[in-house]
Amino acid sequence: MPIDQTIFHKFDLNSLVTFLVVYQEKGVSRAAKTLKVTQPAVSNVLGKLRAKFNDPLFIPCGRVLRPTHKADLIAEVLAPAMIIVQELITQDSIDKGTVCPTTQQMKDEMSACQENK
Repeated sequence: MPIDQTIFHKFDLNSLVTFLVVYQEKGVSRAAKTLKVTQPAVSNVLGKLRAKFNDPLFIPCGRVLRPTHKADLIAEVLAPAMIIVQELITQDSIDKGTVCPTTQQMKDEMSACQENK
């Protein structure tokens, strides 16, 4: 399937990294600290993602954010894809002669996402 560049021109891929960090950290403030940005910057990105996906994505639950069902689905697809991108940009996969993570790496990442619920 060819890439439709117009979609990428209208969407900030860094927002997906922010989404995953919020998902993993279970909080906007903790995500902001991890990302080395301000809490309002993370909140702003989440607002745009909520509008894009037409879903609240995270629900406050005490001192943590709980992902919605849609957020879980997004994370399940996104996390393995971001591992591939990470390996490509760090050239780890190129140096090792592989481009895709192993099945075990993908399973481990999926388990990590499930543990963050």
